[in-house]
Amino acid sequence: MQLDIILFRKILSRDLMDVMIRVGLIVFLVVMAVKIFAPFMGLMLWALILAVTLYPLHLKLAKRLGGRQGLAATLLVIVGLFLIGGPIAMLGSSFVDYLVDLHTAFENNTIVIPPPDPAVAGWPLIGDKLYALWSQAAHDLSGLLEKAQPQLEVASKFLLELVASTAGGAFKFMGSLIVAGIMMAYGESGSAAMGRILSRLAGPAKGPGLHALSTATIRSVAMGVIGVAFIQAVLLGVGFIWASVPAAGVLAFIVLILGIAQVPAGIVSLPVIAYLWWSGGSTGDNIMYTVYLLVAGMADNVLKPLLLGRGVDAPMPIILLGALGGMVTAGIIGLFIGSVLLALAYQLFMDWVAEGESEDAAQDEKQVTDESSQASLASD
Repeated sequence: MQLDIILFRKILSRDLMDVMIRVGLIVFLVVMAVKIFAPFMGLMLWALILAVTLYPLHLKLAKRLGGRQGLAATLLVIVGLFLIGGPIAMLGSSFVDYLVDLHTAFENNTIVIPPPDPAVAGWPLIGDKLYALWSQAAHDLSGLLEKAQPQLEVASKFLLELVASTAGGAFKFMGSLIVAGIMMAYGESGSAAMGRILSRLAGPAKGPGLHALSTATIRSVAMGVIGVAFIQAVLLGVGFIWASVPAAGVLAFIVLILGIAQVPAGIVSLPVIAYLWWSGGSTGDNIMYTVYLLVAGMADNVLKPLLLGRGVDAPMPIILLGALGGMVTAGIIGLFIGSVLLALAYQLFMDWVAEGESEDAAQDEKQVTDESSQASLASD
């Protein structure tokens, strides 16, 4: 008996040591792989999101090109780079020219700021301070700038960091688009590999469904959040240009960022409407501009329910909550990660609930059958 115990301990010790070594090696490989891949994580996630979103368009284009996947992906990438890089280059050039002209005008003391209307002083809360600040800027701009130099240094530093971050994000996005083109060229094999991975994790019965849910959720968020924000920014940008609003392109870009962050566009459109009425102009034109900007500013209320959650086996509030929570946690990329994870969690939870209900129903049916059998035997 004692010999059996000693032998059992030796076998257990040897097997435990083998398991610990194997687990340690696996953990080491996973940690090192994550560290090596971490610098490219954001780029690859954006590339995956773009590839999944654009893949249906890629398939249609490849079909028209005789099934040439590589050529279709290349054309999509070139068009995407042109559509994204062109406006960014023009906006950057315009912004630089504006700063140069502003600096030249300031150096030559040719900046002219009209004095405020006396009615500004009657505005609630900020009227008196705004009137005094505006009046000083109109009569002694250099003195005002000298007094506010510390605040201007902080603001200029913040603006430079923001411009650098925006430019870096734009280049990163264009790099992701190029990688997405490579992914689309090998889309069939990549989709099959992802399907096998999910089938291995969730089982062959649930894996294909989770794969389809993940793909549909990414496309739904791309259309329902970013797509709606882009459409609304274009509509309001056209209205700003139509009404000759200064810095119309910058305001449209701000609307795009606010739309992605799920902030109402009225934060921009309502002050613009107030500016149009305050700056004068004919009443008929102002009414026309006001109606257009109000309708364009509320377009997301109609478009978002139509596009967000479309074709997804999860309710629209689940997708929206996941997108908002993911953005708070991980920025814009979190829009997609959060919505996919919450949709998958919802689907797995509801499948678990359905399995429990089916098991309860089967037990009830078996109990009824047994009671019927016993009753029939008793009657016999």
